[in-house]
Amino acid sequence: MALVQPLGLERPFVVGHSWGASVALQYAVDHPARVAGVALIDGGLYDMSQRMTWEQAEIAMRPPEMDGVPVDTFVENARRWPDLADLWNDTVSEMLLSNFELREGRIYRRLPIPDHMRIVRALWEQDTAALLGRLKCPVLIVLAMKAEADAQRARWSEGKQAAIHRAREVLPRARVVVMEDTIHDIPVQRPAELAHAIVDFAASLAYASTD
Repeated sequence: MALVQPLGLERPFVVGHSWGASVALQYAVDHPARVAGVALIDGGLYDMSQRMTWEQAEIAMRPPEMDGVPVDTFVENARRWPDLADLWNDTVSEMLLSNFELREGRIYRRLPIPDHMRIVRALWEQDTAALLGRLKCPVLIVLAMKAEADAQRARWSEGKQAAIHRAREVLPRARVVVMEDTIHDIPVQRPAELAHAIVDFAASLAYASTD
């Protein structure tokens, strides 16, 4: 509301990726009359508390200490991350660095770790299944799927498959787009395909409203 009202948006189509999908879901449920539709981009479908205890989530979701790391060192390490290695270019580097403050050749978090962990706690406590059942607006679900050799990543992929099944049961009229061989950061790997899916769905909402 703090963003929607100042912008004068009456019934926006709300799009969220990852954690942002959980925010979009919560907003759409809390303000059903103010939302034309919602897009959940590889997020907003999982009950974290059903997958792990808070103690496990606290460890798994805590980000590493990075404040003060030289930019060149950070970039050199980041370009070897499994999900980004094959995609790496100057644009990806610029996008990644935009998440940080750069001061005197070093990186510093925009979101301090204590605040990060408060968000993680809120996500862990969110009853996603109940929220999905309360959605009243049209829904677009975009999921990234990728075969994983790593056991932990493979479990996450299995969880996504289960989430797709549950979402289709709870939201039979939802539009589901599954992007195969795609990393979680869909906007980085497949920006054009994602934009097309979002714009096409938004156009269907506009068309429906004129009927």
